Amino acid sequence: QVQLVESGGGLVQAGNSLRLSCAAAGGTFSTLTLGWFRQAPGKGREFVAGVNTWHRRSAYFADSMRGHFATFRDDDKNTVYLYIDSLKPEDTAVYYCAARKVATSKLDGAYDYWGQGTQVTVSS
Repeated sequence: QVQLVESGGGLVQAGNSLRLSCAAAGGTFSTLTLGWFRQAPGKGREFVAGVNTWHRRSAYFADSMRGHFATFRDDDKNTVYLYIDSLKPEDTAVYYCAARKVATSKLDGAYDYWGQGTQVTVSS
């Protein structure tokens, strides 16, 4: 069983940057594919970014998120990070990290483990 805990959210002003963290416990972190999703008020959960396992560590993004987000994993710390650059009010959402043991996916239903989410609120 893998437990995921996100942190780093909060109230930020538009134009600023933010780093979210997701710490994992249980399982073998280096073998997990990790994903970031977000859910804005009144909307469904959408894929933001993901990063492959230790052997590849390549990042992939939703097309609309490319250039606005970056993600990086630190297997020594069992942690994955999401960087959000030039925040906009429409980035306001609960951000979730998720993990799965097989190949990459942009589908939330494909992930086996989820954190509780961290709220990001961007003021204009």
